[in-house]
Amino acid sequence: MSVRPYRDIYRRKSRQIHVGSVPVGGDAPITVQSMTNTLTSDVAATIAQVRALEVAGADIVRISCPDEDSTAALKKIIPEVTVPIVADIHFHYRRGIEAAEAGAACLRINPGNIGSRERVREVVKAARDNNCSIRIGVNAGSLERDLLEKYGEPCPEAMVESALNHARILEDEDFFEFKISCKASDVFLAVAAYTALAEACDYPLHLGVTEAGGLQTGTIKSSIGIGNLLWAGIGDTIRVSLSADPVEEIKVGFDILKSLGLRHRGVNVISCPSCARQQFEVIKTVEVLEKRLAHITTPMTVSVIGCVVNGPGEALMTDIGFTGGGRGTHQVYVNGLPDHRLKDDNIVDHLVEMVERKAAEIEAAKAAEEAGQEAEPQQTKDGASSEDPTPAAAAS
Repeated sequence: MSVRPYRDIYRRKSRQIHVGSVPVGGDAPITVQSMTNTLTSDVAATIAQVRALEVAGADIVRISCPDEDSTAALKKIIPEVTVPIVADIHFHYRRGIEAAEAGAACLRINPGNIGSRERVREVVKAARDNNCSIRIGVNAGSLERDLLEKYGEPCPEAMVESALNHARILEDEDFFEFKISCKASDVFLAVAAYTALAEACDYPLHLGVTEAGGLQTGTIKSSIGIGNLLWAGIGDTIRVSLSADPVEEIKVGFDILKSLGLRHRGVNVISCPSCARQQFEVIKTVEVLEKRLAHITTPMTVSVIGCVVNGPGEALMTDIGFTGGGRGTHQVYVNGLPDHRLKDDNIVDHLVEMVERKAAEIEAAKAAEEAGQEAEPQQTKDGASSEDPTPAAAAS
């Protein structure tokens, strides 16, 4: 049991697959995905968008391939990017074969929607021959007619049955390198479907609340739905669907993971909403600070609090803390301890400089630790390994 058991999340045990070089499921980190919205045949624009997503931290990027021009473009796009590419395929089995041959790391398909068993077999063969995994993508808005007739409307039972029917098709072809998504625009329906699916199989699950809306509404709906599932230990990879710049999807995805302590990337700014007690302009300061720190990928926590009521307490648990004080003089904390005072002038510049310096120190220490782990244990004069524990360490 951990020191703070109320924060523990016990992940569902799922089998692990790979999307290119990225592991999904098992004990692998939960990955964050997005999807391009450029015309895929516009190679330059699509490459530029994928690269922007890479910079934002995307682990996997999906690209729609509705026609032959799109799969032909994949051959030019994939060599120019580093992130694994998922080809989004609907209905036409030839597009799946072409995408796999073009170098896609994964195919997003519904096996039951691409034709005869022989056509499914051809797509599976292309995936297997090209080391390509598959994502079964069930959506409440496009369930099979027979299931809608059986259940009367999209419901968790219908979505799970659809997912397992598609999975069975791949299993019958002796293909198991696949993950499943079970998305709905209704948060309640999505959560219920994923929860039931998690109990029904051990395949890795791709989470999402589909068609969630614009930046604000979609962020809220996705945070509730995806966050609820992740908190319950369900989910191996996520995509936040927003009617916004795809880069925003990556930012929100990481923020959801950071809020649950599941994964950390970049600076987590803890700040107060401000009130009459504030001793500096909190809202403006935080707005500028977050933009100035967007380039930092090192996991760090910074608190920016307007007054001494909560400032010192929040600073105790942060790498760098800043608390407003009287007469334009404020307190700066490092590793939870008071470090120095700062006047009103250049608050943001000062904090950015401190964060950059702290990030460099953390990365240097990490590199040194990794180098030490890779080095062979040195022998001491008495022949013992330098990695042998001392009596005190062994006793502890």
